[in-house]
Amino acid sequence: MELVVNQIGLNGEIDIPSDKSISHRSIMFGAIANGKTTIKNFLRGDDCLSTLKAFQDLGVLIEDDGETITVHGKGISGLTQAKKAIDVGNSGTTIRLITGILAGTDFSTELFGDHSIAKRPMNRVMLPINQMGAECSGHDGTEFPPLTIKGTRTLKPIHYQMPVASAQVKSAILFAALQAQGESVIIEKEKTRDHTEDMIRQFGGEIAISGKEIRIKGPQKLTGQEINVPGDISSAAFFLVAGSIIENSRIILNNVGLNPTRTGILEVIEQMGGKLTVEETGNKENKAGKLIIETSDLKGIEIGGEIIPRLIDELPVIALLATQAQGTTIIRDAEELKVKETNRIDAVATELNKMGASIEPTDDGLIIHGKTPLHGAKVTSYGDHRIGMMLQIAALLVKSGTVELEKAEAISVSYPAFFDDLNKLYQ
Repeated sequence: MELVVNQIGLNGEIDIPSDKSISHRSIMFGAIANGKTTIKNFLRGDDCLSTLKAFQDLGVLIEDDGETITVHGKGISGLTQAKKAIDVGNSGTTIRLITGILAGTDFSTELFGDHSIAKRPMNRVMLPINQMGAECSGHDGTEFPPLTIKGTRTLKPIHYQMPVASAQVKSAILFAALQAQGESVIIEKEKTRDHTEDMIRQFGGEIAISGKEIRIKGPQKLTGQEINVPGDISSAAFFLVAGSIIENSRIILNNVGLNPTRTGILEVIEQMGGKLTVEETGNKENKAGKLIIETSDLKGIEIGGEIIPRLIDELPVIALLATQAQGTTIIRDAEELKVKETNRIDAVATELNKMGASIEPTDDGLIIHGKTPLHGAKVTSYGDHRIGMMLQIAALLVKSGTVELEKAEAISVSYPAFFDDLNKLYQ
């Protein structure tokens, strides 16, 4: 599709779509809890709908009246064997987290997804889950999907030092540990988003966290809850960057989730000299706020270490932000970008360089030289929603030529109304 180019003065307010991570987990926790869970403000994007459908396939009654989703949970033992293999679509969160839940069942399940999922490495989840006594295997003896998970009701606890900083891997182990016979200990490489830990407590479970060490005893019983999902900071990120780099802009973003394990992008914008105002509006369970972003003179910085897991999904659009900052920005310690929906390190460098950016990919990140004007080009999302949205924000800077985006449909995975919301800001 042809993208909108050559804009100045983005102004207006946007209600950010619901948080993808919390939407996924609200279905999962509701399905394995006892009693009714009601979910308001659920993200009805393709990925989260894959999770919803997966648990319906596993015998959970889930109702959606368009406003509220109601999950009728009967505990882990209430799950029943799916009649056929479960399709997770494009959702890495679904396939990795559900593996931990299925580890404690007394049946076998096959999981598969699209061509992108078929390339996602799964040993990082399968190895610890197998150590706990389940039997997980990939396609033809590889670590890649389709996966087969043969669960067991007698999962063993685990003491696990995480080799990668991954909230998905951690969450899969936590779901299994909730069902294990005894105390499990997980030690994170770096602290990653902690929605799973928060929701274990919210659903009445017990978990102890000290620095990077997590202790959890099993088996535990969870109880259904009411959940109101805040807006997704990963979706807000595209407008935070647009408001920073497009002349004469001022954008207000409402109801954005402000969980501290997810707010790395706000720190980066501030370090680069961005004009950002944060007004907190949420409560303890639902950390949220209003963000106001204005056009800014930005400077290059170095981004690495413990902040990376707190902005891993925002790095493609942060790279675009850096193309409009004076000086060099270095992103390092971001190897996880290689195993997202696509190799985001290579994808970001290749596509933005086509448009006139000056970006060098490295083994674990990017070196971005700014400030560079961008021009028209034919680009692709590689079927990756975050690359697609980043390229539309980049196109707004283009003064000459057109920008043609291949595989634009991938954007509906996390943000079906992205183009409609962006359209509200044009003068």
